[in-house]
Amino acid sequence: MAWIDAYNVKVGTGIILDGVPCATKSIDISKSGKHGASKCRIEAVGILDGKKRIVAVPGSERFETPMIEKRKGQILSVNKDKKIASVMDLETFETTDIPIAEDALTDIEENKNAEYWVVSGKSIIKRIINN
Repeated sequence: MAWIDAYNVKVGTGIILDGVPCATKSIDISKSGKHGASKCRIEAVGILDGKKRIVAVPGSERFETPMIEKRKGQILSVNKDKKIASVMDLETFETTDIPIAEDALTDIEENKNAEYWVVSGKSIIKRIINN
């Protein structure tokens, strides 16, 4: 895992907040004052759960950055009630059941290709690739 200082975080940067991998949506940095360091207010959304998280920390605070592996797979079957799809990886041909992100839920169909992310050992289908 790599580390990043709070004042180096940009919009879209992946960081780990409260043990959950998140994507940064906004950051506000206050100027350092006469007696203190700058403060950073970071707003982020969980990559896997979609929950919004807000944290205010000193600018020198360090965050872990998650390793995000983007992979492609073919959708074999879909269970929209449980929001899970059976996906075969196009490189290793392994078949696994992967949760579906809310954004991809409307477009998902069997026999289509999808991009799924492996983040901190957990997978999620992020988007459907049109063939």
